[in-house]
Formats: sequence, structure tokens, C-alpha cells
Amino acid sequence: MSTAQGFGGRLYSGEKSFNIVGNAKRWYILSAVFTLISIGALAVQGLHLGIEFKGGSAYSFNSTTVTVEQARTAVEATGFSGELIVQKVGDDKIRIQTGSLTTAESDAVEAAIVSTFGVSQGEIDTQIIGPSWGKEITKKALYGLIAFLIVILLFLTMAFESKMAIAAIFAVVHDVLITVGIYALVGFDVTPATVIGFLTILGYSLYDTVVVFDKVRENTRTINSTSKYTYSQATNLAVNQTIVRSINTSVIALLPVAAILFVGAGLLGAGTLKDLALALFIGMIVGAYSSIFIAPPVLAQLREKEPAMMALAKRVQARSGASSAETSPAISASAKSAPTTSVATTERRGPRNQPKRKGRK
Repeated sequence: MSTAQGFGGRLYSGEKSFNIVGNAKRWYILSAVFTLISIGALAVQGLHLGIEFKGGSAYSFNSTTVTVEQARTAVEATGFSGELIVQKVGDDKIRIQTGSLTTAESDAVEAAIVSTFGVSQGEIDTQIIGPSWGKEITKKALYGLIAFLIVILLFLTMAFESKMAIAAIFAVVHDVLITVGIYALVGFDVTPATVIGFLTILGYSLYDTVVVFDKVRENTRTINSTSKYTYSQATNLAVNQTIVRSINTSVIALLPVAAILFVGAGLLGAGTLKDLALALFIGMIVGAYSSIFIAPPVLAQLREKEPAMMALAKRVQARSGASSAETSPAISASAKSAPTTSVATTERRGPRNQPKRKGRK
């Protein structure tokens, strides 16, 4: 623990530093690779929308002996050939999801469940959602996302500055795109719980980014008057000063989410928890990455294009060059004067140089 604190202290004081902003191209290339993978997954596979978004029917009943394959075979025996998803929720519940069905098809599925597994009609929990309702939910989800981004853009512009707001929104879009792409690659259904997870990671990513930007603002408040650092150097120092905090916060936040994902969904088979936890788990990792490696470099590059920051960079460069030039002659002069002093001291030594005493009367 003391070692970690000492390492964090060296990062905060600048004694130890990682050149994160200076290596921005590396992080951009890494993000571009994941972004292309996400776009490819969305183009090839697309998102598997749940019945809440595209409409359909869901039938749930309790049984400890029925397997997923048996339930699938029973439904297919009715002549149904459309989209069919059969899941086992927990140890004693079977959930069957289908596309949109007519009344006759829905009655046939319920009759197959009753006759095959000995379940009464009242024990089957049936949910039928029309496609129009699903389209309305999708539209509201998109409106909510757009409204969220606009409000955050305005808030960050007023609280910080416009370029910080642009960099933060860029990082958020980066997080959402990669998270949605990985979600499509895995093949989980997109449910309302998934949308909640996406909105949650947006807030988490912005929270971590705002912490870093607040330190950047503190470090650059008097940057023009001191002329010690360029804007990129001050931003890199702020990232190093907050990186330990960001990592600790991310790890602590990921532990319960990982428990929900791998224990709650994997062992208990809770479908809603699985949809929510996967979005949170991926989004938190990507959000922590973007708040350190994407948002600060983007901000630094935007600010370095300003005339004032370009002039500051020239002053810092000239100052560092003058300092190195002054240090070299001083050392040389000191080295030359040292032997002379030694020789003079040696010449003054001995009894010959002492004043003669007058004889006693």
C-alpha cells in the first residue's frame, strides 16, 4: 500500500511521468482498431433487438425438468418457423420468445406448452408486444440519447470551456460506439435494461473525464504568465496526477458489476441482469480508457492550435534553450577558475611571504 501511495505521489509531483499526451497517435490507432471492429460487427451482425423494440411474444412457465431443447422442439412442432429464442432463467423457469404471431399461432404455442409439459393455462405468463410499441420505445431511446448529449455539451461549455466540452463529447461517442459494437459482436439481445446500461456508462465516462479536466484547468490557470509548461505538458501532468485515482475508481466500480455479470447472469441465469451488466462492464472499461488516453490528448490538440498557446510554446522552447546555454558556460568558467585559485593559494604559503619582524631593542 505504501509503495502504491509513493508511486502516486511521484506522479502527482511530476517526479515520475508517463508521456500520455505526447503518444496520442498510439491511443488513436488503438481506438480506431476497436472502432472499426465495432462498425464491422454492426454492419455484419447488427444488434439483436429484444421483443420490447421490434415486437413479439414471450411465454414463461415454471418447470424444473424441462430443458431448452425440449421447449424449442415443442414450439417448432406447431409449424412455427420464425425467430425463436428459448432461455432457462434460474433453475425452474423457461422463457420462450418469438417474433410477431397471429392469434391462432399464439394459441397453438400455448396449447403445445400445456399438452407437452403438463402446465396449466393459468401458469403460463404470456406477453405480447406489438411492433408499433417497439418502434416508439426505440424512438424515445434515441431522443433521450441526443438530449443527453446536448445537455452535457451545454453544461460543460458553461462549467469549463467549449473545447473541453467538445473533447468530452468526442470521448463519450467513442465509448458508446465501441460498447455497442462489442455488444453486437457478443450477440446479446438489446432490451430496456441494455439502454439503461448505455446511459449509465455515459454518465460514468463523463464523471471521470470531468475530474481530469478539472485538474487540467487548475494546472493551466496561470500558464501564460509563468511560461514554464506548454498546454500539452500541463495537460499531461494533470493526467498523471489523476491516473491513480481513475484506476482505483474504475476497479472498485467494476468489481460489483463483474459479480453481477459472472455470478448473477452466468450462474443464476438472470437475463435482465445479463443485459445490464454486460453493457456496464464493457462501458466502464472503455470509459476509463477514454478519460485518460482520448479526451486529454484531443483537448490538448484543440488548444495547441490557438495563437496564444502557439506563442506560449515558442516562449517555453526559447526559455528551455536559454537555460541549457547558460548552464554550460557557467560550468566551464568554474572549471577554469578552480586551478588558478589553487595555484595562488599555494604561492602565498610558506615563511618567505610572511612580513619581517623588527629586531628588539
